[in-house]
Amino acid sequence: MDTLTTEQAAARLGVTPSRVRVLIRSGRLPAQKFGRAHVINEADLKLVAERPVGRPPSKSALSTEKRATGRSRASTGTSTGQQKGKK
Repeated sequence: MDTLTTEQAAARLGVTPSRVRVLIRSGRLPAQKFGRAHVINEADLKLVAERPVGRPPSKSALSTEKRATGRSRASTGTSTGQQKGKK
């Protein structure tokens, strides 16, 4: 069984070592503590390899915006809800 450091796991997943540590702390990526470092089994990378990119929107933000505008942010076409070209 091959083991990886957080840096090696980050390189394979295409994320930062900090993100790997967050995945470990959240319990989504199993790891063993070895001194101050974490050691990850290579086979465990498949548990987090197929994850969506970016931060998921919070449920409260979506429901508040939907109530205020009658539609979600994704349907407005802009990230701020303003029309392009207006200042």
